[in-house]
Amino acid sequence: MTDQITLTGLRARGRHGVYDFEREQGQDFVVDVVLDLDLGPAARSDDVADTVHYGELAERLVAVVTGEPVNLIETLAERLATLCLADRRVAAATVTVHKPQAPIAHEFADVAVTVSRWREP
Repeated sequence: MTDQITLTGLRARGRHGVYDFEREQGQDFVVDVVLDLDLGPAARSDDVADTVHYGELAERLVAVVTGEPVNLIETLAERLATLCLADRRVAAATVTVHKPQAPIAHEFADVAVTVSRWREP
């Protein structure tokens, strides 16, 4: 599959983390998603119903990030990838969750995890 939809830099405030203060105060998370799917049907029909509507996808992703807290961004990334694969047209999803305000005692630019999941044949 060579067709992809990419959504990068989706920002939402969540309460994920191991520490109590992360759950209490919350922090911003940034999500990048790459979906592998056949875009041919949408290209031919020129109809949004024949593709993954990225605006609706963004709403669902934000609902997960702002929803039930988890300890690890690995768990959050897994939940987001599962959500992406819920659309039967998506063959694979790569999700990166950035935690730019992670509680690290040293100066850093970003912490992120990336998971890639695909539909089993």
